[in-house]
Amino acid sequence: MGRQAGAAVSHGRGQLPIGVCLGSIGPDADWWLASARRLEAAGYDGVWCWDHFISRGDRRTPVLEAWTMLAAAAAQTERLRLGSFVLNVMNRHPAVVARMAATLQAVAGGRLVLGIGIGGHPAEHRALGIPFPDAPERAARLEEAVAVLRALWSGGPVDRDSPFYPLRGAMGFPRPDPAPAIIVGAQTRTGSRLAARIGDGWTAPSETFERDLPGYMASLAEAGRERGGQELLVAFEGGRSDRDALAGSAWIEAPRAELARWQAAGADGVIVTARTPADVDALVAAAGRW
Repeated sequence: MGRQAGAAVSHGRGQLPIGVCLGSIGPDADWWLASARRLEAAGYDGVWCWDHFISRGDRRTPVLEAWTMLAAAAAQTERLRLGSFVLNVMNRHPAVVARMAATLQAVAGGRLVLGIGIGGHPAEHRALGIPFPDAPERAARLEEAVAVLRALWSGGPVDRDSPFYPLRGAMGFPRPDPAPAIIVGAQTRTGSRLAARIGDGWTAPSETFERDLPGYMASLAEAGRERGGQELLVAFEGGRSDRDALAGSAWIEAPRAELARWQAAGADGVIVTARTPADVDALVAAAGRW
């Protein structure tokens, strides 16, 4: 079945309770997968992948497709949590995502975390002819998409009325076991409140997390949901795709203290972006000092 409000969330499978988002704009697949294996060996908690099709810069820059990379990583790793950071709700019908996620959960042995949000790269949509309605409609679609995911993960048959994703006698077998946690990505006050209502957790940039946490907690209480069933992740995404992101970073120099600072602020964990070989080298070296 889909996860229920208040369901337990698994944390910290690695020796280092830090997730790493490996940049997918520019690198090739061999580097991405080799980096995932190195991070697993170093003890990091998980790897995450952006969901983009076209670079924000030079459109000739290669871009790795998120779900394909997560599936490949599932076959080449044993312990890492594998997460989308985050899927754009406009890029795939949620019924398709439900089947993708159930299949990947089986391949990964239960290690998948499904991050999803409303998207934020309109030029990409214009270039590819993918609809990109205004933010309120995308938020409404996200809420419906999460409901569709949970319904289909119950197996079915499912009948749902919806202005966006109606279902009639829909089936979702095999059911994922367990159903993946759904982490809603949001960097606005409105988005954080939506995450509290519908998600198994919330991820927000470091710049907005502390600002929006009180609203998230208030909305969680209003929905009658327990904090213990949620996973809150702070994301660090600074820099450009072709530039080192972690040189001189606290995540390299003093990762234990930096993690403790964000846990004291209310986070359960963090996702640190690694964009280059030098970034991954630095993370592996930092693990040795943990």
